Amino acid sequence: MHVYIEDLSKHVGEKVELKGWVYNSRSSGKIKFLLLRDGTGLCQCVYFKGECNPEAFEKFQDLTQESSVTLTGTVREEKRSPGGFELGAESLEILHRVEDYPITPKEHGTDFLMNHRHLWLRSKRQHAAIRVRHEIISSIRDFFNGRGFTLIDAPIFTPSACEGTSTLFETKYFDDKAYLSQSGQLYMEAGAAAFGKVYCFGPTFRAEKSKTRRHLIEFWMVEPEVAFADLYQNMELAEQFVEYIVQRTIKNREEELKVLERDLSKLECVKAPFPRVHYNEAVQIIQKENPNFVDGDDFGAPDETIISSKHDRPVFVHHFPTAIKAFYMKQDEKNPAESMSCDLLATEGYGEIIGGGQREDNLELLTGRIDEHKLNQDDFKWYSDLRRYGTFPHSGFGLGVERTVAWICGLPHVRETIPFPRLYGRHYP
Repeated sequence: MHVYIEDLSKHVGEKVELKGWVYNSRSSGKIKFLLLRDGTGLCQCVYFKGECNPEAFEKFQDLTQESSVTLTGTVREEKRSPGGFELGAESLEILHRVEDYPITPKEHGTDFLMNHRHLWLRSKRQHAAIRVRHEIISSIRDFFNGRGFTLIDAPIFTPSACEGTSTLFETKYFDDKAYLSQSGQLYMEAGAAAFGKVYCFGPTFRAEKSKTRRHLIEFWMVEPEVAFADLYQNMELAEQFVEYIVQRTIKNREEELKVLERDLSKLECVKAPFPRVHYNEAVQIIQKENPNFVDGDDFGAPDETIISSKHDRPVFVHHFPTAIKAFYMKQDEKNPAESMSCDLLATEGYGEIIGGGQREDNLELLTGRIDEHKLNQDDFKWYSDLRRYGTFPHSGFGLGVERTVAWICGLPHVRETIPFPRLYGRHYP
């Protein structure tokens, strides 16, 4: 009976069949050890001379790293073995013997590993990171699905900019031109007018020539939008959301986080409510450590780190200057120079993981902002229609999956948070 390594606890004392790849192997006289991986975990398989098939004992010397094999044996508890179980192996069939596997236990450079990303995914740390990513994505969907949100798929091809024309990828669209989506937000606003509470979840693209540990050209983003919600209700939703995915990941992926050597104490305190800091207050905090920061500017990575270092959980910065925010961000009625916007900064210097706020619901003010940003009114006629036909207050945010994975895993670079990263200057494999 073929079973997966993650299910061995259900088969103690039974004879089973395992299929997978050789992670490691070693011999010690009359005993041989094969560490097998099958995608669900690692299992130590022990061959005793005289107890296993003699042919299997002889074949052992032909094993190489990542060779694919099938074997049988009896499951037994062994606390010292990965996963707490091992196999008293009896047979061994080599399905394919690998020659000169490129990634060896020695140190490899980043370029080498990125060129072999399709193989690097098999390594223990990369495998753990992607399993955590899977848990985070699953928890994202469960959070919104469990709270009455409707999934609305946003298009990848868009006719216009959402976050700024300088970071658009232009592409031919038959006899016209289109752009790869920077965000599904504008479409979620239409969805909110139809369904009340909606979200989209998919890839987004930014043509940013940035080579930092935080930036990807193609990244995944979840974007909820809620009708009749203001900025403050939006922050409440965001903090409940982040608490949920962090605490669930700790609970369900503790073993993977241990493989990544993540300090769980840094995550266990990520619970609502989160601190809230007005932009003006944030400027004062930053200027004490970075006197060159100009009041009115957006934050750079060092500035975000200064703010987040003052707290043991993520922190909201809100009411950024209207001048530095997108055309759709609502102005504060008490002070139009300030926007009803917010960013959520992760702890430990991981920076912004959420950006959002309340949307401008006044048609006259929205069209004025479109002009201020030198955008084509015709491109946004459908968007303006949302204010012509039943305008309503509404808010939302976007969470970048890869930055969130990097933060929860404690990874130094976002390139390890997605199976096949797209970076400035790199789109292979």
